[in-house]
Amino acid sequence: MKKGIHPNYDKAKITCVCGESFETGSTKKEMRVEICSKCHPFYTGSQRMVETRGRAEKFRKKYGLK
Repeated sequence: MKKGIHPNYDKAKITCVCGESFETGSTKKEMRVEICSKCHPFYTGSQRMVETRGRAEKFRKKYGLK
């Protein structure tokens, strides 16, 4: 790598809106994020599974067909 053209890669503190913070490597010293793995619904298991019916099934139910 050439000297003087690359930014410094140091430790960075990442802070989430929920209050969780951790350290990682980055060219920035500090970053704030809106969502992390501690509060994201997919990772916490609080994500609701919405079951949708197809158009044909909806039609059959509406008109009482089998």
